[in-house]
Amino acid sequence: MPEGLICAPGDIFDKAAVMAEIRAGIDAAKDAAGIRAATVAALRAAQVRGRASIEAGLSRRPHEARGCTQAYAWLTDQMVRAVLEVATGVLHPLPNPTTAERLAVLAVGGYGRFEMAPGSDVDLLFLTPYKITAWAESVIESSLYMLWDLRLKVGHSSRTVKDCLRLGREDITIRTALLEHRFITGDAALAEELGEALWAKLFKGTEREFIEAKLAERESRLKKNGGQRYVVEPNVKEGKGGLRDLQTLFWIAKYLHRVQDTSELVALGMFSEDEYETFKDAEEFLWSVRCHMHLIAGRAQDQLSFDLQVEVAERMGYKSHSGRRAVEHFMQDYFRYVTTVGELTRIFLTGLEAAHVKKEPLLIGLLRRRRAGKGFRILHNRLTFASPDVIHKDRMMILRLFSEALRTGVLIHPDAMRLVAGHLHLIDDELRHDKEAARLFLDTLLKYGNPERALRRMNELGVLGAFIPEFQPIVAMMQFNMYHSYTVDEHTIQVISNFTQIERKELEDELPVASDILKEGKLNRKVMMVAMLCHDIGKGRDQDHSVLGARIARSVAPRLGLSKKESRDVEWLVRHHLLMSDMAQKRDIADPRTVRDFARAVGSVERLDLITVLTVCDIRGVGPTTWNNWKAVLLRALYRQTRKVLEGGIKAISREMRGDEAKKLLRKALEAEGWSKADIKR
Repeated sequence: MPEGLICAPGDIFDKAAVMAEIRAGIDAAKDAAGIRAATVAALRAAQVRGRASIEAGLSRRPHEARGCTQAYAWLTDQMVRAVLEVATGVLHPLPNPTTAERLAVLAVGGYGRFEMAPGSDVDLLFLTPYKITAWAESVIESSLYMLWDLRLKVGHSSRTVKDCLRLGREDITIRTALLEHRFITGDAALAEELGEALWAKLFKGTEREFIEAKLAERESRLKKNGGQRYVVEPNVKEGKGGLRDLQTLFWIAKYLHRVQDTSELVALGMFSEDEYETFKDAEEFLWSVRCHMHLIAGRAQDQLSFDLQVEVAERMGYKSHSGRRAVEHFMQDYFRYVTTVGELTRIFLTGLEAAHVKKEPLLIGLLRRRRAGKGFRILHNRLTFASPDVIHKDRMMILRLFSEALRTGVLIHPDAMRLVAGHLHLIDDELRHDKEAARLFLDTLLKYGNPERALRRMNELGVLGAFIPEFQPIVAMMQFNMYHSYTVDEHTIQVISNFTQIERKELEDELPVASDILKEGKLNRKVMMVAMLCHDIGKGRDQDHSVLGARIARSVAPRLGLSKKESRDVEWLVRHHLLMSDMAQKRDIADPRTVRDFARAVGSVERLDLITVLTVCDIRGVGPTTWNNWKAVLLRALYRQTRKVLEGGIKAISREMRGDEAKKLLRKALEAEGWSKADIKR
């Protein structure tokens, strides 16, 4: 009997009592249908009681997922065993079975791993030594009917050992399911025979093939799910940083080293003790979330939708405080956990590269490959420090790591990431106020053309929040509404990514005005970058985030080396970063007063250019479908009319509008006289 279930085993399934009830029902039954019905009735009642006990246990201890998932698996085991006992002992007894009439029932997949959420499938393998006999077929059929009547979602297959080997070679999904097989009932020797055959004849020697297949499968899965970790309605199972990523790591580890538990990865050198604890914490949290989701929905549900987020947060004991709702605190924890899963994945995969069982990554942009600078080296096609003590001798090397990665076009080695993440305390106030550190940070964002890559890695490792502490509160901060598709920090990085795409001339057709502004070469890129970085930095507090953000920007900008004028421009942009969007979408831009008011607020063409580019990048950074032609037309019109006012005064726009009005009146008069539209156009 397993230890650590979320409630007492007897509360989940009292085998003696249930089997006594089944036997009484069988004695009263008149035929096979009656026997099946009596069995199902007794097991159904036991199932309801058991699931209620597990749910009550999870309610008392809402974060203890391991005991919960194992309890559901154990309850399922008891029902499968009871069903097989009735099928083989009562419905289809076989006093003198031949060697061909042996049957083992095994759990495979997640159920085989002894992990089940409330709505998980029950994946079963009915194993026979040779071609299935009539007796085995009858037993399997009767068993399945009873399991289906229990409303279990049973996925099943009937195979011989040879079938398993053949199909496992042909199909990586079947091979993965077999990797996690677990004996439940029947002929234990036959199950043992399968296990030995799998390791000797299927798994051995195919390690690299399996790893490449699972990683390709992961890449395809993430692409299908959007490829983003920070989406506001994430898939807890299949999304980036979700349970499937953790399971993929375990599958690979088991295939390579035949481990039975992730704790064994520490002894193998794949994880440190701290990383293993992080793995377990993330796994426990994600499984807890998934179990609560299934219970709330009353079915299998892995998309953490807005309505579920509120209820899961409540079930897991989150409270509203500091001006933010409970659900927002919960989702911030969620995104922090999936970020750690991403870090663990990188660490694990690099360990595989070092062991030469996974292909090393190609360098990004082979034609741009450059030698690593002083204090760095390239290991397995990834950038790392020349030695671990480098950052102690020069703390600036932490920041240089990210600029060097962009300069060389090489991915950062997880060993370097580990070192940085473990030494964030070196980024102190002295370093934050160091002029050279500020220059290096801004160079990283402005010099190499793809700052989003460096920013995302800095953010995930905690460097961004350490160097700019004001940024830390918005890390993994979820915005609980249907408008925003990303967390606040990821949205900020998306905004900067949009800006660099415009700079690279990738959006000229889609964003002609913003592209023209950048082509002129007059836009202060430093002001723009710091404003984008700070525009939502005040979110998540009790006051207007634009007002608070401007106050924060007032101290951040000069610390990053901006002049007084540049700092004032950044502060103004953060304070008014929603102004242009509001003017364009909420007021009549055909009214000269709208243009006049906006022109007065902006004050100069320089600031008009800045706020226009920021507004465009901000809207596009909200989500993939937020930017549309209607918004584009409004913003372009407001920009052009405001620029005319700023360059020629309000009379210029008034004259133009009066001219347009005169044309409309003339057109109406000509139409009244019987002129055709074609003649009027001529």
